[in-house]
Amino acid sequence: MHEFVQNIFAFLVDLGYIGIALALMIEVIPSEIVLAYAGYLVSRGEISFVGAVIAGTIGGTIAQLFLYWMGYYGGRPFLDKYGKYLLIKKKHLDLSEHWFEKYGPGVIFTARFIPVVRHAISIPAGIAKMSWKKFTFYTTCAVIPWSIFFIFLGERLGSHWQEIDEIARPYLRPVIAIAIVATVIYIAFQIYRRKRT
Repeated sequence: MHEFVQNIFAFLVDLGYIGIALALMIEVIPSEIVLAYAGYLVSRGEISFVGAVIAGTIGGTIAQLFLYWMGYYGGRPFLDKYGKYLLIKKKHLDLSEHWFEKYGPGVIFTARFIPVVRHAISIPAGIAKMSWKKFTFYTTCAVIPWSIFFIFLGERLGSHWQEIDEIARPYLRPVIAIAIVATVIYIAFQIYRRKRT
């Protein structure tokens, strides 16, 4: 990590539960790294596993709500102009918007586990004026297992938590595969329902 980002990270995580939530909210550092470090803190007995999961869930959900509200109030023109400052690439936004328009609100849950799409999928939900209650529900349901997974791995890795990318990769493949299958099933159900009406 860049030294400046490392300093921000060190400052935030020293705040315990609040720092974990804040680090996830600002999304300067990938959530996997923040959650793995939270797991490391659990292994040291500085925080509890349940508390870390709660902080991770709150921070991860609020981060996505920020993106949702940007889409809701700013729309696509705002994000095309300022998205680059938020590390949102146009191609990722295009893909996420296509997914949301084609497959509907349910993709908010399954897309959270699929690389490239998962970070930007909140934006088209806001642009489409999806109910924020439904959005928050789907998002929270996806953030909880994501938080548990990386906190658990971080706890098991202990002082080697920085190796999370390499260690998590084999475990993430089946998770991604399941998410894709779930998405396909959801899409098939949506198509079937439209044909029935």
